[in-house]
Amino acid sequence: SGLSSGFSCEVEHWDSDEPIPDKELERGVAGAHGLLCLLTDHVDKRLLDTAGANLKVISTMSVGVDHLALDEIKKRGIRVGYTPDVLTDATAELAISLLLTTCRRLPEAMEEVRSGGWTSWKPLWMCGYGLSQSTVGIIGLGRIGQAIARRLKPFGVQKFLYTGRQPRPQEAEEFQAEFVSTPKLAAESDFIIVACSLTPATKGLCNKDFFRQMKKTAVFVNISRGDIVNQDDLYQALAGGQIAAAGLDVTTPEPLPTSHPLLTLKNCVILPHIGSATYGTRNTMSLLAANNLLAGLRGEPMPSELKL
Repeated sequence: SGLSSGFSCEVEHWDSDEPIPDKELERGVAGAHGLLCLLTDHVDKRLLDTAGANLKVISTMSVGVDHLALDEIKKRGIRVGYTPDVLTDATAELAISLLLTTCRRLPEAMEEVRSGGWTSWKPLWMCGYGLSQSTVGIIGLGRIGQAIARRLKPFGVQKFLYTGRQPRPQEAEEFQAEFVSTPKLAAESDFIIVACSLTPATKGLCNKDFFRQMKKTAVFVNISRGDIVNQDDLYQALAGGQIAAAGLDVTTPEPLPTSHPLLTLKNCVILPHIGSATYGTRNTMSLLAANNLLAGLRGEPMPSELKL
């Protein structure tokens, strides 16, 4: 099914949808030439030491690489394959779904129908916030950030703001997006979408100060990684009416314990990290991850290599 032929390798396969336990992973990776992993597998110094000098290639079925100790991997001259591009559309679609679900209070509204809270029509009942004429702030105007802006533009968004490591004038031109500081983005946006990758610089970026700068009517959405948000600070901001609502496709930890305070709030919508979860996208990701691995084992150019 699209896999290159004429090259055989011995595969040891963890036959479960549940993450492989550390001990099993260490046992399996010892002496291996390649590793195909998921974002639930933490590839740290200890695991790399266990793997030994044979390990030439790591292929992850994800666009995020925050579960890989890249410095250690680079030091050992190991190549890394990942799966950008193929999940951009599905993740952007999910970001829009989550944004609309949150700002128009859909889970709350559905619950009112079920519980008999829906009586007669009332002018301000179940009112939320609309995208038309709004200002949208995107943290990280990479592939996914751009795909989100592209989809939001037809909703009649008036202005796009973005932050990142540096301005991206070419990418921003399509949306007339303005490069601003993080505090300015927080203060001026009606909707904020986090679409950057998790790095030491972005860890805990959305904290008490960030939420304090946001408008009381603003809606916050994170489809990136849970660790970018300080969840205690987010809880306080939502519970205290400092911001209007939040929609999260990612949390820390994942899964989020069912006793977590965020789950007690009506103005917080949480999804189980389903950004790339369409059948087509996951199939394409699997194939790309396998082809990256095979190319790496052969010492050939990978379809999608992370340049270290």
